[in-house]
Amino acid sequence: MTAVRNLQYDRSLVGLIRWQINGSVPADAPTSISGEWVGDPRERASEFPSGTPGAPALSRRVADQWRDELLRAGRLLPVDIVSADPKASDPGEYVLYLVESVVDCVDLRRSSKPKKTTGEFKQAVFLPDAVPSDLPAFRLPQFPGGVHWNGWAVDRLTELLGDRASDVEARLVWSEDPALTPHPNPWGF
Repeated sequence: MTAVRNLQYDRSLVGLIRWQINGSVPADAPTSISGEWVGDPRERASEFPSGTPGAPALSRRVADQWRDELLRAGRLLPVDIVSADPKASDPGEYVLYLVESVVDCVDLRRSSKPKKTTGEFKQAVFLPDAVPSDLPAFRLPQFPGGVHWNGWAVDRLTELLGDRASDVEARLVWSEDPALTPHPNPWGF
């Protein structure tokens, strides 16, 4: 992780989490989210300031270059950023990537038991034929509050970030390739 400012959501995050947990009915989805920058105001703002597993944010610059692919799995909502430091430079517009696609693609027999409170898997094993490889990201019915990104989408995101690719910490959750080892605690931050 590089020295950057990150986005911390306010109580509006609660509405997003409720929507994710309660079935993700499109009409009940939030229409925006609010937050503030945290970290040293002298540092630059991250273009992927996503410290919350189910609420990825992107700079408008990155989202606009990737819009068509992102919209296949969800919507882009405005992020209302309140500045805690009036002297901090304005990093520009940001959007929340509201991932609406929920895909049942986990092999429950071979995966670890999901946590009761969140549904998070310590070790998930996916059903290869059921993974939505055409989508950049998706959520699981067992863990609706976590956004899973496909590998090609992570590659595309880091490509769009260019010299700011260090804003992304990619953790492998699962792969068909036995030579690749999943991260031991992919959701632990």
